[in-house]
Amino acid sequence: MSEFWLISAPGDKTNLQAWERMNTVTCKSNLSSNSKFHIPDLKVGTLDALVGLSDDLGKLDSVAESVIKKIAQYIGEVMEDSKDKVQENLLANGVDLISYLTRFEWDMAKYPIKQPLKNISEALAKQVTQIETDLKTRSAAYNNIKGNLQSLEKKTVGNLLTRTLADIVHKEDFVLNSEYLITLLVVVPKSSYVQWQKTYESLSDMVVPRSTKMIAEDAEGGLFTVTLFRKVMDDFKAKARENRFMVREFYFDEKELKCEKEELMKLASDKKQQYGPLLRWLKVNFSEAFVAWIHVKALRVFVESVLRYGLPVNFQAMLLQPNRKSVKRLRDVLNVVFKHLDEVAAASIMDPGMDIPGLQLSNQEYYPYVYFKIDLSLLDCS
Repeated sequence: MSEFWLISAPGDKTNLQAWERMNTVTCKSNLSSNSKFHIPDLKVGTLDALVGLSDDLGKLDSVAESVIKKIAQYIGEVMEDSKDKVQENLLANGVDLISYLTRFEWDMAKYPIKQPLKNISEALAKQVTQIETDLKTRSAAYNNIKGNLQSLEKKTVGNLLTRTLADIVHKEDFVLNSEYLITLLVVVPKSSYVQWQKTYESLSDMVVPRSTKMIAEDAEGGLFTVTLFRKVMDDFKAKARENRFMVREFYFDEKELKCEKEELMKLASDKKQQYGPLLRWLKVNFSEAFVAWIHVKALRVFVESVLRYGLPVNFQAMLLQPNRKSVKRLRDVLNVVFKHLDEVAAASIMDPGMDIPGLQLSNQEYYPYVYFKIDLSLLDCS
């Protein structure tokens, strides 16, 4: 992904010559790739309204950027097993983001230009807010299923002392519905198998002879059954513990085990069923949000250009993709080419040590030309 600079300068003859000079210098020195950024003739309204709109658009820009970042990150979370393919799913109007940016065209159908700028801004804000609200709802539903499934799946891993036994034990492993007898499950370390076979019948009175059987094994040990009389159960457990045989607190309940298996299968099925529609929704709405965001940027350039350069509306917007190694050099070239637009600001930028009363540049980036950054690296989910 990459960083772009969306800039504008007046469109009169003098400044068009400055554009050509800037284009020649930046291309020749490989400082940036440049393309014209076409913004239609929007309705200006009053200057007071433009000042208020400038603030509103700044906030909307941040919100829209935050929403597309959230969607991109969540696509990465949903595509957990194929994160390397996330970037190819981040498209705008069916094309990659850089292509959309460099060939930007205002969407006349979605955002008619005959309406006031405030109406366009409000339509964009409403769209972005709705996408964010829907994202919260859909992600919460999917995360709930995913979280519950992971909790159950965690129980199926681990050693025989801690993992669920639902997928291991069977009805025939137990003596059931007996008033006097009970079958226990004992975890025996691998190194103690022989000792267990020799001693389990004598760990307490009333152990059923030859009643042990190994029904599962992992890297650390085996799970053995043993049947004995209920009244000696506590004594047997204590003696087993003394010999490092750990009795699992488990009582066979067919209905409960069946419910646990069915719940696991249901959650896995629900997750699978929701995955496709959710991913489609995320891709569509990432595109919608990204397109809205770039329209917000276009609006900001228009408003700031009118406020900076005055009426009648006459400016040229340009999209620059700086060469990573030449950012400072490119900035210097732009400041030299366009310093005539604001001699005071340009002087301060060229010499940061200058103290110019009344000029506050510390809070945000300010240049002699209108400038907004579009940082696509924030969408890099790898």
